[in-house]
Amino acid sequence: MSSTHAIGVDLGGTKILAGVVTRDGEVLRRHERATPKTQDELYVELDAAVDELMTDDVGALGFGIPGPIDQLTGGVYEAVNTPIADPHFRGRMHERFGIPVGIDNDANAACIAEWKVGAARGVDDVLMLTVGTGLGGGVITGGKPFRGATGAGVELGHVVIVHDGRPCQGRCTGRGHLEAYVTGVAATAAAQEAFGPAADAHRLVRLANEGDETARAILADIGRHLGSGMGSFVNIFEPRRLVIGGGFGIAAWEWVMPAAEEIMHREALRPMRDEVRVVRAELGTAAGLIGAAFVAFEALDES
Repeated sequence: MSSTHAIGVDLGGTKILAGVVTRDGEVLRRHERATPKTQDELYVELDAAVDELMTDDVGALGFGIPGPIDQLTGGVYEAVNTPIADPHFRGRMHERFGIPVGIDNDANAACIAEWKVGAARGVDDVLMLTVGTGLGGGVITGGKPFRGATGAGVELGHVVIVHDGRPCQGRCTGRGHLEAYVTGVAATAAAQEAFGPAADAHRLVRLANEGDETARAILADIGRHLGSGMGSFVNIFEPRRLVIGGGFGIAAWEWVMPAAEEIMHREALRPMRDEVRVVRAELGTAAGLIGAAFVAFEALDES
């Protein structure tokens, strides 16, 4: 079975981005809605986003979801930063819309998009980190997405870098996870400690851009923690491209990434550290929905 278009839906902590996408990754139409606070309201908004874009030439749906996925059952485990946990998510969406449905972690979807049509196109071994409200990860190995036994793997933000360290974010009960040290949430906490309760990650980056040395030092420290994770991931997966995306990751690139790359090269072994090249994501906010559409085409082709 084939079709020219799919709808990709990127579920974020604050907004839902959906789009009609071709097999070449071109986004033809987009739609955006706010992410609500409860799962029942979330389903209403997801259905409305798809209905807004649905046409006869759409052959499949794909969803990028910020939480662990069970590809065997089509279920979604409790997400850390969004109101969803449903063992029947894929089946529910297939029943609602009557076409093949693919699901994946949102960072996996973004990684697939950057691999196919973005910063890592043409490379068979890729690792992506999305540094935003949370920290997501995606891996392409040997020209195929890596998902683990059930599809719930590659939760790279929840790798422990400090034993018994800071509490993690949202519903996660862990401590010392990479996510707790490098995200926009972590940057906001550091900014408020240094500059007062009105400060946030946006102000921190702005101050760094204006020459404030305290802000630059905070961002460099975030970069060093990020680099610790990057070095470990390079040792494990041996990617040729390491793509950094996400709103905070891109906004703070100039002040975070030099320190991150320095630590990555310190921690990574040869030949891994000599083979990898760190690059900035190219697809911006569209990466998640484009990747979700590629996941939809995958489901369509398998059907």
